[in-house]
Amino acid sequence: MQLIWLRSDLRQHDNTALAAAAARGPTVAVYLLSPQQWLEHDDAPCKVDFWLRNLRELSASLGQLNIPLLIRTASHWDQAPAELLKLCRQLKIAAVHVNEEYGVHESRRDAAIGETLKAEGITFHSHLDQLLFKPGTVLTKTDSYFKVFSQFRKVCYERLHRSMPALVKAPGKQAKLAIDSDPIPDSVKGFATPSQSLRDLWPAGEQEARRRLDTFTDAQIDYYQSERDFPAKPGTSQLSAYLAAGVISPRQCLHAALQSNQGEFESGKVGAVTWINELLWREFYKHILVGYPRVSRHRAFRPETEALAWRDAPEDLAAWQEARTGLPIIDAAMRQLLETGWMHNRLRMIVAMFLTKNLLIDWREGERFFMRHLIDGDLAANNGGWQWSSSTGTDSAPYFRIFNPLSQSEKFDSEGLFIKHWLPELAALDKKQVHNPADVGGLFGAADYPSPIVNLSTSRQRALAAFKNLPSRTSSGGDDE
Repeated sequence: MQLIWLRSDLRQHDNTALAAAAARGPTVAVYLLSPQQWLEHDDAPCKVDFWLRNLRELSASLGQLNIPLLIRTASHWDQAPAELLKLCRQLKIAAVHVNEEYGVHESRRDAAIGETLKAEGITFHSHLDQLLFKPGTVLTKTDSYFKVFSQFRKVCYERLHRSMPALVKAPGKQAKLAIDSDPIPDSVKGFATPSQSLRDLWPAGEQEARRRLDTFTDAQIDYYQSERDFPAKPGTSQLSAYLAAGVISPRQCLHAALQSNQGEFESGKVGAVTWINELLWREFYKHILVGYPRVSRHRAFRPETEALAWRDAPEDLAAWQEARTGLPIIDAAMRQLLETGWMHNRLRMIVAMFLTKNLLIDWREGERFFMRHLIDGDLAANNGGWQWSSSTGTDSAPYFRIFNPLSQSEKFDSEGLFIKHWLPELAALDKKQVHNPADVGGLFGAADYPSPIVNLSTSRQRALAAFKNLPSRTSSGGDDE
């Protein structure tokens, strides 16, 4: 008997570990509920709810193949080896299959489980699945992990030209086992159930993920490069939550993008090429997690930036978290996050730069807040994005590159449609006034909107001074977008 332990791979199709287990014999699936670990990892309630909803869909589709899905609890990952061993003994399991996960805690957990099972004569198979390339196989000429995305991408392109990662065939129906699937709980203690309106934005299941992918690659991908920066337009794939939970695989995404672009990576439709680059950014940040473990220990990628004199400013932090900074593009973005569990990528950069540069608040505060609210929260991507914006990370924005939220707002939401959607109290302002109601004063119906909590110009100078005072600086200059 084979056991597949499901984690961030909640799908039946193109699932490497599932296919490998089913090819070797009768298979049972298990999912471990780990609420204490999830709390420690700042996993968002809407994300945990998304996992449960996808498990329900997956249980039904595995049931059609006669693969039972069992639910067990290991509140903390320290308890996972004992819990899995107990199950293996009960079911007389010969081998356990998992798809690799990345991060310090995940690696330690899997190593501990591998040893525990081996001592009992049970084999532990770990499969490459959530990445196109195994970490440690895309390296510089000196055999180190890449620190710069463009160089990493170049090697990935070379590898993809030589051999495309193939899609894995879904398992067939097996003979019925005398084991029943467990019911999937509606909720997990410690994680509030999100609103129905949020759930409706993110329907569960592989069919929905596939529908989104097909809709995007059939038509929208052509406009991706030109429209992805405009938060009022439906310019993005809306697949990030499905990728993070493994409801769809990066291989499925890559194949669909290539199909829409006549098999080209680097030429052809600029939209498809740009989107494939985004898949490779996701890949890059996961490789960084493995090559530079300090980033999954809340450390800056660039060690010299650990000396930054961040401000302890709880009131400013609270205003940012609660969408009352007095800067409409920031507040609209934060409301989108709080109400939908998601934020447009351009806005993620704008609000992160505002927190870390204009407010000079430690990027870790923002990283944690995002993880606690994002339905697509992913350690590698979230950490990578925050460190990029705060100029502490790999390939990061030079410290003197500080987005001006007003000019970003005017550029990417020129009609104020996004702002007015999320801040209806500003609906009466025209498209010029809506970006900066402070200029209008309390007139024109913006009376109940707060004044800006910070002066953009002086706060920019404060950030530049803080970075200039760091021990070793590699660049200098000035640039204000």
